[in-house]
Amino acid sequence: MPTPSTPQTIPEITEDVQIGSGTGFESRVVVYNCDCHTYQQVIELFCRFIPAMTSTKAFELAYRIDHDGEAIVYTGSTEQADDIAAKLAGGGLRVAVQ
Repeated sequence: MPTPSTPQTIPEITEDVQIGSGTGFESRVVVYNCDCHTYQQVIELFCRFIPAMTSTKAFELAYRIDHDGEAIVYTGSTEQADDIAAKLAGGGLRVAVQ
């Protein structure tokens, strides 16, 4: 009995993956929904601690967090991502650096 042929598909690459160690690699700050802050509180924290954040972008991120449960709010150097995550966590937000 012949085996059915399986079409070969090549997955589309949607993001660059960097491996290795050292400086220069990017990290992401992810904020998770906690239902304990108002939009205004989240927007103020984002504008205060995330470089080049605007109130419009902060609102969009707060909305995404509220509806999707999480959002990447910053991508950059690991050192800066750790610093931003610590400040946002200090403001009471649930954060992770990836």
